[in-house]
Amino acid sequence: MAELIKTDVAIVGAGVIGLAIAFRLADGGRDVVVIDPNEPGSGASYGNAGTFAPYACAPVGNPDVISNLPSLLVGADSPLSVRLAAVPALVPWLSRFLWQSMPARARRNGHALAGLLKEAMPAWRELAEQAQLADLLRYEGCLYLYRGKMPRDDSEWGARLRNELGVRQQRLTADEVARLEPALPRAAGGIFFPDAAHTVDPAALTGRLASAAAAKGAVFERARVDRLRPQEGGRIHLVCGDRAIEARSVVLAAGAWSRDLAAQAGDDIPLDTERGYHIEFAMDACPIKRPVSPVDLGFYLTPMAGRLRVAGTVELGGLEAPINPNRIALLERGVRGIFPDLGPVQSRWLGFRPSLPDSLPVIGPSRRLPNLIHAFGHGHLGLTLAGVTSRVVAGLVERRNDVPSLEAFRSGRFG
Repeated sequence: MAELIKTDVAIVGAGVIGLAIAFRLADGGRDVVVIDPNEPGSGASYGNAGTFAPYACAPVGNPDVISNLPSLLVGADSPLSVRLAAVPALVPWLSRFLWQSMPARARRNGHALAGLLKEAMPAWRELAEQAQLADLLRYEGCLYLYRGKMPRDDSEWGARLRNELGVRQQRLTADEVARLEPALPRAAGGIFFPDAAHTVDPAALTGRLASAAAAKGAVFERARVDRLRPQEGGRIHLVCGDRAIEARSVVLAAGAWSRDLAAQAGDDIPLDTERGYHIEFAMDACPIKRPVSPVDLGFYLTPMAGRLRVAGTVELGGLEAPINPNRIALLERGVRGIFPDLGPVQSRWLGFRPSLPDSLPVIGPSRRLPNLIHAFGHGHLGLTLAGVTSRVVAGLVERRNDVPSLEAFRSGRFG
């Protein structure tokens, strides 16, 4: 007979979203069990660009993407790639993505994202202080680098949306970029986001967040949740191999692996996977002080403890295919075009971003199981939104009356 563990709250997923929720709930006195088959923070939360991007209100799907789609799909150095073998399975998701990229829908999605993002950094400052993580964060802003021609102020859809929403962004001349980051080669200009931040070690951040949650009483179970079913009395039963977990409330924060469990609860959510990559170069002192994104390359260079991380690009192709050496080569070719004297690549990584066609996460109760709370699908913004998502989800679990409207993020928005 399977071992039965009973708890107040079970959290499925130990990425940065699940860990932040676990800490907040355990800190509030809740009995919490976190379930994940892997080491906490070892997935996309480990391998991301390490950036906190409160400026990133422009959804991935937007009118500029539609107009540039042909070149994005066929360009040898395009930041977007689609694995041909995955195209048939991706057609429904891509159709929804293109629909959500239309001007009115993209603008609506951007406004919804901005509503979360405005609280992203205050929520992280609070969480970092409570969990004693503040030494891992740097508040140096972020630079979009234009190596070729600097665009007009109103020529990019994302820039217009940020202006509309009052996001702080500063256009920099070539000389101003040089003063900000003197090691960069001469560029046409840049856009600086002063409210952005980064972490010098994503693995240390999630590891210490897990330890902080455990110190508050959270229990971690290394297991995979295979089945989810409601019980009499409103509890939820989770089947996890040789053990079972029964909880009053369940938070589904399993990232790219959340779709099947949500479907078991009756929520049909078009979650798919963006395969993200990074490479790293060991160095005692990084040549840059803050995250820099060369806009034409579509990835980030982030200074971290003892290394420079180069992370990003989008590859659509599911969870099963192995690492694509062409994506790794693209990152290396791009960064060596900026810093040609870098040493050998120290490490290469592939991870999976949980992405929805409208670029909005799913946050809130399941349609049929009100004590199942969804918290997944954050795409490129999982790290950025972990603080505010955990605050909202803790409010839902605790049934507080100060939870903001989650209409734009509800699980039933896809019909």
